[in-house]
Amino acid sequence: MDTQQVSAPPRAPSAGVVHINIRLTDGYTIVSNRLSQHRGLSLLAIGLGTHIQSLPDGWRVGIKALAAVFPESEARIAAALRELEQHGFLRRTRERVGGGKLATRTESYNHPEAAARGRMRECAAAQVPEAVPAPQVLPAVATEPMTAAEPVRVPGREPVRVPEPEPVRVRVPEPEPVRAPEPLRASVPDPVPAPVPGPRLVPTPAAPRKPRLPLPAPQQPTEALYAAAADLLAGLPRAAPLFLLSEEDARGLVPGVAAWLERGARPDAVRAAITDDPPVPLRHPAKLLRHRLAALLPPPLPAAVPVVPLQNCDDCDRAFRSSVPGCCQECRDARAYADEPCLIGA
Repeated sequence: MDTQQVSAPPRAPSAGVVHINIRLTDGYTIVSNRLSQHRGLSLLAIGLGTHIQSLPDGWRVGIKALAAVFPESEARIAAALRELEQHGFLRRTRERVGGGKLATRTESYNHPEAAARGRMRECAAAQVPEAVPAPQVLPAVATEPMTAAEPVRVPGREPVRVPEPEPVRVRVPEPEPVRAPEPLRASVPDPVPAPVPGPRLVPTPAAPRKPRLPLPAPQQPTEALYAAAADLLAGLPRAAPLFLLSEEDARGLVPGVAAWLERGARPDAVRAAITDDPPVPLRHPAKLLRHRLAALLPPPLPAAVPVVPLQNCDDCDRAFRSSVPGCCQECRDARAYADEPCLIGA
């Protein structure tokens, strides 16, 4: 019997974006990935370029017209237009219209490299000179041969013969064919290079790296503090499944979590601070936790002000604050003046 082959549907990715696409029949625009995934443009410039490509011909795309539609300021829109013009997606020229006025002509390109090559071919065709016509070669003029002179007859005498002059041969030079000059070959300019994206803020491999911050540790470690830190690390996968740690990684991160707890941080606050907004994909969760525990360490708690206990005065039995029992200030003053002689009425 034949075995039926069953193909399972593809599984959705566990992380990252998942596209839910519906086939569009109207109200859509085809945008090239050269614009939507350009690494040298800002998100504002990419969005503005996509909006301009979706507009029909003749639509106004000036700075004031765009600022009236979108919440961004005129300065930010102008900066985004300059980015698009720098990378070849936009071209703005000033043209003279009727009445002596100037108008801005805006051209939007979905493929800047192909448009640049087309302009290069047009410039090369305009620079080719017309072919110089070859000069016409005139036909050689045929010279008539010289006839001998007839003898002169004198009546009554014999005719006297005039000697015939010897014909002089004149050599007519043959015209040399004039070579038509070869048409000048137009120097084709070098192809316009593709627009180079702006510099990415990524350090070079040879750039010195900052020293890694050491993992903090509590100043007064206790078993209860370390036990609470271990429980917090073991329970991370419940709230953040991406942070599943091995036993060795959890044991190495316990002093850093204990330092946070010693400084008065609540366990839920520690969990949110070290697991919030992880990068996608997350390849090394233990390294990320170590970095956040060291870089986001809260300041230590202020030193507690010592509390002076209350004491009862031995003479008046009133309460006063003192570290040792005895008499209050008033009773001590009274005892000091009791031994002095009284000068009143002397």
